[in-house]
Amino acid sequence: MILIQFAIYGVIGLTYLGLALGYIPGLRMNRATIALVGSTFLIAFGVLNLQEAWQAIDPNTIVFLLSMMVVNANLSYAGFFRRALAVLLSFTRSPLGLLIALTFGSGILSAFFLNDTLALVFTPLTLSLAQALSLNPIPYLLAIAGATNIGSVATLSGNPQNILIGSFSGIPYLEFLRILAPVAFIGLIIQVGLLWLLYPDVRSAKPCQVVAINNQRIFKPLFNKTLVITTGLLIAFTIGLPLAQSALVAASLLLITRRIKPQRVLKKVDWNLLVMFSGLFILTKATQKLNLLQPFTHVINSAASLLGVTVVLSNLISNVPAVLLLQPLISPDDTKSWLLLAAGSTLAGNLTLFGAVANLITVEAAADLGYKLTFLEHLRFGLPLTICTLIITYLWVNLG
Repeated sequence: MILIQFAIYGVIGLTYLGLALGYIPGLRMNRATIALVGSTFLIAFGVLNLQEAWQAIDPNTIVFLLSMMVVNANLSYAGFFRRALAVLLSFTRSPLGLLIALTFGSGILSAFFLNDTLALVFTPLTLSLAQALSLNPIPYLLAIAGATNIGSVATLSGNPQNILIGSFSGIPYLEFLRILAPVAFIGLIIQVGLLWLLYPDVRSAKPCQVVAINNQRIFKPLFNKTLVITTGLLIAFTIGLPLAQSALVAASLLLITRRIKPQRVLKKVDWNLLVMFSGLFILTKATQKLNLLQPFTHVINSAASLLGVTVVLSNLISNVPAVLLLQPLISPDDTKSWLLLAAGSTLAGNLTLFGAVANLITVEAAADLGYKLTFLEHLRFGLPLTICTLIITYLWVNLG
């Protein structure tokens, strides 16, 4: 019996360690497989039975996330994100203007569409643009990474952890937007100011050569259909219709098509993320059943401590596991705590290079073209940005 208990705690510890590192040394495992294998061992050791594990998985979250991935895939194939960037950059041709356009453009778009999608699409376009204009791409890549994190704070559909919180808390879409959109907007302004201070090259308001964005071919029927359905989805969110059901209907309508093979859309779905979510739901249920969350109840006894614990955990084990770990400790009707959890877990992603997927996307893309974005260079930008945005969040949400 003692050996089984030791094994159970060992599995939980090793699983969270693997989630923190993103891998298990010596093994080819990612966070998805770590969460799945860890939860499976807990079932095998009798912490949960299979039915309890299945019931632990929140269907609203999984359906919402899957459906938004399908919507984003269709927007990407329709050329919406490229067209949006081209429109943004048509208003300015100066280094400072480009920085502002990329910051607010990617920030606003990431508020309504999953932030990692924006990072994936905008990063190669930004690199191409910087090369064409002979500009240092690093500050513009930092702008994309930071803005997609900050902008996604504003809505329940901006990132996976907000989707989770929307499912658990029942906060209406518009109320969430009303409270946290100002935090996101001020955060984007602070980001522009920091990059202006850190990178003198971006301060110039003098126009560069004519900016030409190489647009991919737009298939108007697909573009128009996707735009109409997505607009309808956003209207459904704002009038208070159920988020998961609305997103599922929109995704299903987009899958009825003669224009694009379903395999192409489904390849864009991040199945690893869905598997990781499922495993984490089971892992969280097991930690609840074992009463391992008790120490946290004494730690998060104030708004400031909740925000601090959220930031620390988000950087140790990633933001989604942090939200799932802390959510049982927050009352469903404690709106302020849910908002602090949402903002804290998202803004914490800007702290270090490894704090958010968007950061890693930009680093890898830059490295492929010979530009090195180091941990310290990101930290000198991410640390003050995170501190400033967290202070604003605390003051706005808790004292507002």
